[in-house]
Amino acid sequence: MAARRIDVAYITRPVSIAYLTGFHADPHERLMALVVRAAEATLIVPSLEEEKANGQAAEANVVAWRDGEDPYELVARAVAGSVELAVEKEHLSLHAAEVITSRSGASELVDVGSEIRRLRLVKNADEIEKLAHAAVITDDAFVRVLARTHGGMSEVDVAFLFGSVIGDLGAALSFSTLVQSGPNSAMPHLEPSSRQLARGDFVLLDFGAAWAGYKADSTRMAVVGEPSARQREIHAVVLRAHDAAIAAARPGVTTGDVDAAARRVIEDAGYGKEFFHRVGHGIGLEGHEDPSLDPGSRTVLEPGMVFTVEPGVYIPGLGGVRIEDDVAVTDDGCRVMTKADRSLHIVS
Repeated sequence: MAARRIDVAYITRPVSIAYLTGFHADPHERLMALVVRAAEATLIVPSLEEEKANGQAAEANVVAWRDGEDPYELVARAVAGSVELAVEKEHLSLHAAEVITSRSGASELVDVGSEIRRLRLVKNADEIEKLAHAAVITDDAFVRVLARTHGGMSEVDVAFLFGSVIGDLGAALSFSTLVQSGPNSAMPHLEPSSRQLARGDFVLLDFGAAWAGYKADSTRMAVVGEPSARQREIHAVVLRAHDAAIAAARPGVTTGDVDAAARRVIEDAGYGKEFFHRVGHGIGLEGHEDPSLDPGSRTVLEPGMVFTVEPGVYIPGLGGVRIEDDVAVTDDGCRVMTKADRSLHIVS
């Protein structure tokens, strides 16, 4: 803002507000915004969030509006006098932009979303420890859930069990847990169904705990009964790819380099066509954020960047294998924060 000589920013993405103020809320359809000036910040919230905002957003002046009132009156006062207004264009609706410019007199909206994402890209020590604590809870939850999982349970049963266990451990779910069995495991993002776990099934478990807003993300594999030779082979290939990607993760290499390290292993084993997604994505206040570890991506890794490593092989009719861990780049390599056993587990 100083470099562009912009006096006012109008921030509306809830995750951006959480990052900048420490206040976490989902306003749903109600207006919530953070107005930032050089000398002060004003947090505009629905009245049902006012008490929470006053407790969490210590460095912002909180103003609230009630249902039936016009929140844009508060916005107009907060941004008054701005000619250029910094906004997050990807989050600002056309209707909101028209109302704000007409009421405030601002003649130009300048996108600041990429700058906020850049700030969030490198985590500080406090953020990394929150992510590490979320990872510890995630690992603990896996051990507890695996011990209670058995053939005959439905995918939904196991997913609900993760939610219950993570809640008992004092955390929240990072995202909707994925439990995919048998041929369903070949579809990487299929929601849990009523399908029952049956002998011979791969069981893919994708789960995570959130701590103080920061999200862990892990995937582990099991088989109901004794695994076949081919199931063991595919799991071993994916685990080698996973380990190769982690070995490549260090300052100075690119996100594409990390993806390539895993992809080479899978391609050399003859499963290149069955690995059709990126090797990982950033994590933090969102389950998916920068950096994105796509094939050929050129983001240079720096200490403090945190992301998943999750290669996979998916064979229609048979099932899929994905092994996922959370990795923080350090000064001389990386720190793997999720540590639960990556073996091909057997459930009865």
